[in-house]
Amino acid sequence: MQLWVGLGNPGAQYALNRHNVGFMAIDALAEIHNFGPVQKKFQGWLQEGRIGRDKVLLLKPATFMNESGRAVSEAMRFYKLEPDALTVFHDELDIDPFRVKVKQGGGHAGHNGLRSIAQHIGPDYRRIRLGIGHPGHKDRVTGYVLGNYTKAEMDPLADMLGAVAAEADRLVDGDDTRFMNDVALRMRD
Repeated sequence: MQLWVGLGNPGAQYALNRHNVGFMAIDALAEIHNFGPVQKKFQGWLQEGRIGRDKVLLLKPATFMNESGRAVSEAMRFYKLEPDALTVFHDELDIDPFRVKVKQGGGHAGHNGLRSIAQHIGPDYRRIRLGIGHPGHKDRVTGYVLGNYTKAEMDPLADMLGAVAAEADRLVDGDDTRFMNDVALRMRD
């Protein structure tokens, strides 16, 4: 069993924020792979389903970004999962928009959701880094990250989320390199 967590902030006013692309990825996965209904559990929203032959739990913490680790650690304790069963989908400033990279372990690079998870379970889990790009100057980061995707970005965003969901079987199998390559190929079409 694997736990896949999307990071974001709860509430309609945040729904299209770049910071919520992790939530968007979880929604795309649930839809494309026909996951079960949403359950309120572990201080968040949980859906159960299968990708390929493996059981996967999808979780969107409702704790706000800065406290994501509370929901994640609660779910992991309940299901008796180790950090190697955890995959976190999150926005990444240091990657060009709509590019997808996978990273195992490491620091939080100032991302408060990753910082919170590391405080609760440590840094040794897989991250799916969903590129949002950098606004150019550090003074503009907060407004940019908490800003909505523009109308012109909606099609590439949908393409990226669709590619991530379509290639999710590679993630289940632990083939991170093939996942990144196949997502990139889908994005070129």
